[in-house]
Amino acid sequence: MNPSAQKTLSVKTLQIDGKDVSAREDQTILDVARENGIFIPTLCNLDGLTPIGACRICLVEVKGARRLLPACITQVQDNMEVFTNSETLVKYRKMILELLFAERNHVCSVCVANGHCELQSMAQKLGVDHIRYPYLYPKLSVDASHDRFAADHNRCILCQRCVRVCDEIEGAHTWDTMGRGTSAQVITDLNQPWGTSETCTSCGKCVQVCPTGTLFEKGRASGEMTKREFLPYLTLMREERE
Repeated sequence: MNPSAQKTLSVKTLQIDGKDVSAREDQTILDVARENGIFIPTLCNLDGLTPIGACRICLVEVKGARRLLPACITQVQDNMEVFTNSETLVKYRKMILELLFAERNHVCSVCVANGHCELQSMAQKLGVDHIRYPYLYPKLSVDASHDRFAADHNRCILCQRCVRVCDEIEGAHTWDTMGRGTSAQVITDLNQPWGTSETCTSCGKCVQVCPTGTLFEKGRASGEMTKREFLPYLTLMREERE
């Protein structure tokens, strides 16, 4: 595209936690907060993947809004006043984390991602040290049919990072989601075993972006589960596609 034909993006001015900041009109509250060193917790969001607002951990208060808004998908507006760390937000974020733990069978001590889990570290960061809600204890499977990888659905938080990276970066769209509410589950192809999938390229991108121990490589110890080195590559691939 000819640079002169590109749309000129206007600059917006707003406040985040009392701090005056400026932003492009195509940016979200989360984008601007990160640029200005303001912490907003997230679990489903990942640079290089389309934001979808699935986890709701990034909820913020916006003056005049009738509800809390997810920072990752809310576009900035002129004169917007945003609050990221109010008493209400602390309460809601803890509640969401507790519900995530109660919904599935998260036992950190026997998880392959123990010590390298974003859900675990987020709970520590936000001060969640106990769960006030009854555990559902669903009877979920572990799919170890793939030669290299396995999927433990007991650990899934339905962030859909695997779905997005497989579709947007690898282009295979092996992963998808079926069901609703607490019955929702990520699946390969039309809910067939991962090892029999005809679309999976065995690239491992889904394993690399999984924030918990849901998707993991067979034969790797928990101390080898760090995934951060993959993220710069992910962002680069997304930029090249665009």
